[in-house]
Amino acid sequence: MIIKTKQTTIAYRCPRCGAGIMSAVSIFSLKGDMVKLKCDCGGSELTIVHTSDDKIRLTVPCIICPNAHNFTVSPSVFFGEEVFTLSCPYSDLDLCFMGETNEVKAVLAKSELELIKILEESGVSNFSALHNDKETNMPDPQILDVVLFVIKELEEEHKIFCNCKNAEEGCCDYNIDILEDSVTIYCKKCGASKKIPTDSLISAHSFIHSDSLILE
Repeated sequence: MIIKTKQTTIAYRCPRCGAGIMSAVSIFSLKGDMVKLKCDCGGSELTIVHTSDDKIRLTVPCIICPNAHNFTVSPSVFFGEEVFTLSCPYSDLDLCFMGETNEVKAVLAKSELELIKILEESGVSNFSALHNDKETNMPDPQILDVVLFVIKELEEEHKIFCNCKNAEEGCCDYNIDILEDSVTIYCKKCGASKKIPTDSLISAHSFIHSDSLILE
């Protein structure tokens, strides 16, 4: 009788050179030591560990963030899905794929097209430019445009609040000061304000995904 080894195919994209790294991982290899997937450029590696409480812990390099992200999944997810995706908690960008080989190849190819589109729209010429001395920074005009758009949306929904007596109706009399690395919005009447960073996608993330703006 032939015993079929339980395994999965796992893939990620190197944040330095943009190459897709893919390899098969068996349950026996995880029972031993830490499994590492390294890019040939030497700029990144993904690590996989089978923990003592029977979980699979992955440390995955990120295209956007300066540091890798840690994820924990069950063996049933790691070995049992057609394809399972792990995403950056800040940008929602898909980082790691695991599952059946052909399915993983397909989503890895699709992710490359999406990343190329993001790079073109951001005015970034290559993947390594996302991780220079100002890691995680994307072109300021792009982030600024998004922040200003969100502010406008919140104003239209009456979701900007200040310390005025009619604050529950939303602040509609405010000014915006735009600096190199931030935007400050303040009420003309009560002076309440809020500084919103625009120097990186990560620092602006919490505001971009908020459903209200409270000036203090």
